[in-house]
Amino acid sequence: MEPVPPRLVATDLDGTLIRSDGTISRRTVDALAAVENAGATVVLVTGRPPRWIADVAEQTGHRGIVICSNGATVYDLKDERIIEERLIPVEVVVKVVGILSTAMPELGFAVETGHEVYRSHGYRGGWIATRDPDTAFDEVDAVAGHEAAKLLASHPDLDADELLAITRELVADLVEATHSNGRGLVEMGLFGVSKATTLASFSAELGMWPNDVLAFGDMPNDLPMLAWAGTAYAMANAHPEVLAAVRRTTASNDEDGVAIVLEQLYGV
Repeated sequence: MEPVPPRLVATDLDGTLIRSDGTISRRTVDALAAVENAGATVVLVTGRPPRWIADVAEQTGHRGIVICSNGATVYDLKDERIIEERLIPVEVVVKVVGILSTAMPELGFAVETGHEVYRSHGYRGGWIATRDPDTAFDEVDAVAGHEAAKLLASHPDLDADELLAITRELVADLVEATHSNGRGLVEMGLFGVSKATTLASFSAELGMWPNDVLAFGDMPNDLPMLAWAGTAYAMANAHPEVLAAVRRTTASNDEDGVAIVLEQLYGV
C-alpha cells in the first residue's frame, strides 16, 4: 500500500516558495493546486506582515489562511482580514527597546502592528525601507509606543547572526527573537510565539497533528516549525543552521524545490 501523503502542507515564502526574483513559478503554483485537489490543506507561514501577502495570493491563487509575522497574526485571504493576533504589549516593547538601545546605541527600531508600521530614524531594515517607502521616520519613543506583532531592530555593522546572539542574551526572557535574512536585522515577537506554535494551534483546530504536516523553510525563523512538523524539508539555499538541523533537503527556491517534493507526494 502506498504511503498516505500529508494532510497539511505548511510552507515559508521568501527563500522557500518564492524565487530570488520575487516570483513564484508556474510549476510551483500547479504543485500547490495538486495538494488542494487531493483534499489536503495548504497554509502559507511567513515572516511577512499581512499587507505584503496580496502579491503572493495573486501569483498562487491561494485564498485560504496565511500565518504572518512569524506566528503573531493569522490572516484570512478570502475575507482579507486578520482573524487572530498575538501582540507584544506596549510595556514590553518599551522595556526591550530600552535594554537593547542601551547596550547597542547604533540600533534602529521598527514596530509592525499587523496593520501598520512605524520606524525610528536609525532603522535600516531593508524590507520596510524598500516595501514601505512612504512610511515616515519617528523618534524611538514614539515607535515603541505601540503593541507589536513584530518588533524589529537593525544594526549598521553587525550581521543578522551576530545581532541575534546578542539580542537573545539580553532579552530572551521577554520576547521571542529570530531572524529571516542575511542583513543586520532581528525580528522579535511575543514571548512563546513562533511559526510552530500558531501552526500547531491551527492544525489542532482541523484535527491534525504533527504527523499530518509537511513543512518547508530556509531560515532560522523557520526552525521551530520545521522541528514541530512530522515531515520537514530544508531548502538547498537554507541558512547553515537550518541545513544542520533538518534531515531532509530539497532543491533551492530558484530550482522549484518545494514543487519537486509535492509532485512526488501528490502524483503531479
